[in-house]
Amino acid sequence: MIRLDGPGGGDTPPPAWATAELLTDAIEATAAKVRVDGPVIDGRAHTFAFGRQLDVRTIRSADFNGGQELTERAVAAYIAKYATKGAETATGALDRPLKFAAELAQLDISEHARRLIRTAWTLGARKDLEHLRLRAWAHMLGFRGHFSTKSRRYSTTLGALRDARAAWRRGQAAAANGPETETTYVLAHWVFAGTGLSDAEAWLAASLEPAPGTEGEPTA
Repeated sequence: MIRLDGPGGGDTPPPAWATAELLTDAIEATAAKVRVDGPVIDGRAHTFAFGRQLDVRTIRSADFNGGQELTERAVAAYIAKYATKGAETATGALDRPLKFAAELAQLDISEHARRLIRTAWTLGARKDLEHLRLRAWAHMLGFRGHFSTKSRRYSTTLGALRDARAAWRRGQAAAANGPETETTYVLAHWVFAGTGLSDAEAWLAASLEPAPGTEGEPTA
């Protein structure tokens, strides 16, 4: 989803000349020309670009899909559906880093996912690709980021959504258990602070203390 906001971000409307048709033309022109230089492997330079298939649709009410409303929520649900579908078919059930390539033989994943992970592991051994840390992220096919991103000012944030879910769960638990009459604090984490001075440290500290009756005297 690409949105053109005003000069103040998501809280301000775009100028009058910023039409949906103009934004569509800009997307099509950019997708046809943008190029990103990739790594040089075995003497061959690689370049990343968009493919030939491009379907740009304007999100507006009752203009598409047989007169049904095409809203931002519907588009977001569509993107989420195919993003998660692609993730589950590509990565299987592997959700932790590998320590050894031999672990792949024992994992309950598809053969397609096994080959992709093994390829990332093999490429991770190359000196010219070590900065990509492919072995550390082989379980994610070498990709160590998120599949999507958005501007903080576009709508809400993932942190706000997590906080809202946590508050909802607390409310549901309180409703099911009734009002609380007593609060119990549970310490789940302990941190070792130290044991004080050792015998040698105590002797050194005592030897550095001024002799009785000499406090405050000038020294040189």
